[in-house]
Amino acid sequence: MLTMEDIIRDGHPSLRKIAVEVPMPPSEEDKQILKSLLEYVQNSQNEEIASMHDLRPGVGLAAPQINISKRMIAVHIHDEKGNIYSYALFNPKIVSHSVEQSYLVAGEGCLSVDEAIPGYVPRYARVTVKGTDVDGNELKIRLKGLPAIVFQHEIDHLNGIMFYDYINKKDPYATIENAIAIER
Repeated sequence: MLTMEDIIRDGHPSLRKIAVEVPMPPSEEDKQILKSLLEYVQNSQNEEIASMHDLRPGVGLAAPQINISKRMIAVHIHDEKGNIYSYALFNPKIVSHSVEQSYLVAGEGCLSVDEAIPGYVPRYARVTVKGTDVDGNELKIRLKGLPAIVFQHEIDHLNGIMFYDYINKKDPYATIENAIAIER
């Protein structure tokens, strides 16, 4: 089981590398890594398990965050209607996105970043993501709102990009034109 001990922190060189594609079909080892990413985010949202193992709650985790530079992410999040988006994907990529943008009013956080970094992070309001699940099924997922933001955040990790790279350094809370403000 992954714990906070396994998650590397901001400044570690692996967080700035571009992760490599996972060959298909995936190895048993890669399948186990992918499952462990999803298990962490699910466990971290379970109060009892999280407090027992001192897990910081998270809604997504990417393999580079556990110092494995491979294209794997896991997301476990509810949208504003209560629908659950629980996915563990190999080689996810954004295949289309809206022109319209969105951002989290409270800003974004990251399991690899220990301090709060204030500011709005502009994201696409809607994205379509393609990837392969642990059983080898090709998935195409259409996302909007909070789930779309979380997927973009995790896919950025695969490209060596941190959420705060997008924050306006001069004015962190500058208005993002024509963007949807999302409360969490």
